[in-house]
Amino acid sequence: MHAGAQKVTGADPASQTGLSGPEGQALGSSLGPLLQQICQGRLADIDWFRSTWQRGGAATGFSTWTFDTGESVEVMVKLPVGPMEQSWTMRLGAIEPIAWNDATSESIPTPRVVATGEALGGYDLSWVVMERFRGHPLISRLDRDAAIKIILAAADFQARALDTSPVTIPTSCLDYRSIRTRSLEALDHGMIEHEDRWAAALDRVGQRLDDLIACWESRPIDAWCHGDLHPGNAMWRRCQDAIKRCVLIDLALIHPGHWVEDALYLERQFWGHEELLGGIEPVEALARARSALGLALDGDYRELARARRVLLASAVPSLLTREGNRKYVERALEILEGDGVASADHANRP
Repeated sequence: MHAGAQKVTGADPASQTGLSGPEGQALGSSLGPLLQQICQGRLADIDWFRSTWQRGGAATGFSTWTFDTGESVEVMVKLPVGPMEQSWTMRLGAIEPIAWNDATSESIPTPRVVATGEALGGYDLSWVVMERFRGHPLISRLDRDAAIKIILAAADFQARALDTSPVTIPTSCLDYRSIRTRSLEALDHGMIEHEDRWAAALDRVGQRLDDLIACWESRPIDAWCHGDLHPGNAMWRRCQDAIKRCVLIDLALIHPGHWVEDALYLERQFWGHEELLGGIEPVEALARARSALGLALDGDYRELARARRVLLASAVPSLLTREGNRKYVERALEILEGDGVASADHANRP
């Protein structure tokens, strides 16, 4: 653990809460004074709110934090947070107070943390106090520059995560055979256009499914992946030198894998709307950003990306009730028909 942020302990843990919606916000309001007490007066009054993007019963509030030096900074309080999010937020963002405004501190690609704990008010409830970002996520004004900054932040994140902790081996993998079967079954429900083309494309996938799975599962496990890389999880940090730096938030889905997973996750968010990325190909852009940082590009990453892209596209019919729009679905079909190759007609390399 870094020495900068404080890890403090509240009352003895009892049980994990199942609160959601307004109950989660009420929980934050009721526990705010106790949290301020635990933080020994450094945390000012908390303005609790609930936004549309929050999951479950999480409560979030804005406040200020005063360091022992007397300097105050704007912070965001979040509770509860899951163990993965708390652990990685602390590991990647803990900063010595004296170095808060240093260029090195301001270059960190994740939120800087001032305090965190694992219990509060008799609950087994983790919480975190971290820097507040002004403005909206990058999705609100996405352009080529913002897309590039997200890619650079992803490379910085992967480098910092690797320095923080050695990569472990994943304990499970998706059952792509069952996913393809569910996609075929979805064609029988009349919910998808171009059923004949989809059936033919999924048949071709089936003929080489073993090779696709073998290719993907043989990938080097060489990185910590953010797991939820998209412009809605990216904010601008306005630094002392007036430069804006991209920061990745929501660290709840970090997992071990191959670095190309983050690039493909970002790419997939814009299937059918590639123009919103300003001509950026995420896989190639992240490969260049990693190379610039001296990070390895283990394996034939283009072949791995192609296999993963086909596997992801073949899952689209099975997920129609949860994700995707017409253009997204059509683009997934084009990817299958193009054998998983990212078309330059959709995204030109930067």
